[in-house]
Amino acid sequence: MLGVTPGFTVTGDGIVIGVDEAGRGPLAGPVVAAAVVLSRAIPSGVDDSKRLSAKRRAVLDEAIRAQACWAVAVVEPDEIDRVNIFMATMLAMTRAVARLTAALGCDPREVLIDGNMTPHGRCEAWCWPARAIVGGDALEPCISAASIIAKEWRDRLMCEAAAAHPHYGWERNKGYGTAEHLEALRRHGASPLHRRSFAPVAQLVLI
Repeated sequence: MLGVTPGFTVTGDGIVIGVDEAGRGPLAGPVVAAAVVLSRAIPSGVDDSKRLSAKRRAVLDEAIRAQACWAVAVVEPDEIDRVNIFMATMLAMTRAVARLTAALGCDPREVLIDGNMTPHGRCEAWCWPARAIVGGDALEPCISAASIIAKEWRDRLMCEAAAAHPHYGWERNKGYGTAEHLEALRRHGASPLHRRSFAPVAQLVLI
């Protein structure tokens, strides 16, 4: 869950970390956050992961992880249910940045986060200057890179989970509440990877 580019050095201005998450909306599986420091060699075509084809996203994911310094944090469904999805997202971001700064041996000048909120004041362990940028995953290359890594990492986890829980079509829907997934929930019930605090799953459990 961590990669540091050999020979990476911190400039006099310090480092800027980009952060994004994947998996806030699904009914099953974890939420994943990635933190990225780009080197000067930014892979061509880095963009918001949602605007990229699956094939292009996979290529960029590999290139970014080979050229950048990055860390990933995963918050599992049981913790999501315990603290709620918003706090789980804040925790994932905090853990990803903590892992990356520990590996680099320095704190960032700034952390740029996609969205309109940061973990500052919400997670006790958050201790870095942070700035939220609405639509940042399409505006700031370091956030774009984080969005790609987080999305690809979570998709791989869901494809692996699909092998153990084949009824729900997670290799296709990645845990989102598609018609296929909802029908499988009705037929087979909830799995250990379902978020029981999310309404469609909670309602099913109460039946």
